[in-house]
Amino acid sequence: MTDLSTFTLASTVAAVFGVALGVMGPAIAMGWAISRALEALSRQPEAERSIMRTLFIGLAMIESLAIYVLVIVLIILFRNPLLQYLGQ
Repeated sequence: MTDLSTFTLASTVAAVFGVALGVMGPAIAMGWAISRALEALSRQPEAERSIMRTLFIGLAMIESLAIYVLVIVLIILFRNPLLQYLGQ
């Protein structure tokens, strides 16, 4: 295995771990937010519209964090300085 293929493999593995770790936080936060919203709905069913609207806005914000992680990892993965030498 050459040095370039080892480096490419290592950067790919690092990108996979980066996505995995970066998505765990938003996934836990989404579960926690949904759990709290269901508890609030069980205590105050008359405030359903307000709770659901706030929940969906919060879930959209949390989901954007996971998308940012994916974009940043893809930028880092494809900005590999040694990949320019593969075409030569």
